Amino acid sequence: MNSSKSVSAALRKERRQTLLFLLPSLGGMLLFFVLPFFVVIFYSFVDNPINCEFVFFDNYANTLRNSAFQLALRNTALFSAIVVPLAAVIPLCLSIVLDAGVPFRSQYRTIFLSPLMVPVASVVLIWQVLFHLNGALNDLLQALGAAPIDWLKSDYSPIVVVVLFLWKNIGYNMILFMAALSNIPKDLLETATMEGAGPFAKFFRIKLPFLSSSIVFVAILSLINSFKVFREVYLLTGDYPYDSLYLLQHFMNNTFQSLDYQKLSSAAIVICLIMALIIGALLFADDRIGGSVEE
Repeated sequence: MNSSKSVSAALRKERRQTLLFLLPSLGGMLLFFVLPFFVVIFYSFVDNPINCEFVFFDNYANTLRNSAFQLALRNTALFSAIVVPLAAVIPLCLSIVLDAGVPFRSQYRTIFLSPLMVPVASVVLIWQVLFHLNGALNDLLQALGAAPIDWLKSDYSPIVVVVLFLWKNIGYNMILFMAALSNIPKDLLETATMEGAGPFAKFFRIKLPFLSSSIVFVAILSLINSFKVFREVYLLTGDYPYDSLYLLQHFMNNTFQSLDYQKLSSAAIVICLIMALIIGALLFADDRIGGSVEE
């Protein structure tokens, strides 16, 4: 009896100590993340921060009717719909090729990871040299007899940013997939080989189900990174780029500069809800697929 009381007392003491160590982190998260989030929600339902008169969903309706927000949302959705699948499929294919034991495997990994070590400003400078109206790519086109293209001020501008995004993110995603491939039970692959399964059968029946969690994680990571590509686009084109490059981050940044807190807050909540729905759907799919793998 005394031993059980001493054990429970020790557990309570350990919990108190754990909570004490967690207090700084919990306090910081509450102060800098949770409370500001509720402040944003509050601002999205009032007419202005001074009067604080509730207008309910009027701010959301005005934001959703705003032509700049519609353009930014459409461009961002299209950009994410293009780059997220590519940022998952291309690294997955590369990781499978490297996992097969090709020569110079370490050198290839270094090459694909090298863009992560290049600062954003340097990347933007490289892209300006390549895709400027008087840049290297147009020099090549003129040498081939084609007319030069103002890449960053034309309908081709999203392609430039897609290439930039993939160049920056493929290497990191590839390493994640290679780590996941190394954790697949070797006995399953050996058994499949002994039973006469080919490379495609082993990939779709064994490797792909075990990679489902990594694919979902890479998709979520790529989705978040696709919303952060504003840095590169801003340095390339400024506050008001060509229409096809006007992203949600441009809208948020320009709205912040005009101090329109109501539009900014309602737009932030709308974006948060969209992201939560997409990520929730991906996690739900991963849970269903992961459950079938465990069975």
